[in-house]
Amino acid sequence: MPAKQTNQTSLDYFSQTFLDEMKTQLLMMLSETESELKAFTHKSDDSAFEADFPNYGTEEDDDVKEVEAFMVNKPMQLVLEKKYRDIQKALKSIDQGTYGICKYTGEPIDERRLRARPTSSSSVAAKKLLTDEA
Repeated sequence: MPAKQTNQTSLDYFSQTFLDEMKTQLLMMLSETESELKAFTHKSDDSAFEADFPNYGTEEDDDVKEVEAFMVNKPMQLVLEKKYRDIQKALKSIDQGTYGICKYTGEPIDERRLRARPTSSSSVAAKKLLTDEA
């Protein structure tokens, strides 16, 4: 399904109050997600998050615990990084005036969906259609 081009902006569909509310919620989500990531990662020179390899000691049992912790943290890092990028993308779309407009149809996304999942970039109908096509 190709993206539908539209000249409509977020303000054509949503109130400024709603957009401000969503921006506040997204900024809180961004801060929380960054805090979660910092608990077991560090930012590299290119500002990407890298999972820290824990150091529990030099005993053989410590090595096993370190590998185990890393194996748990790495998938969690990937999930949180995706969430972090999605939040950043949503904040950027608010600034560009495209927030809440379905990337597939060009139609507004229902406010209830945006309140439940503020990073949504597609409507329920478009997602359902894409799922049915797969």
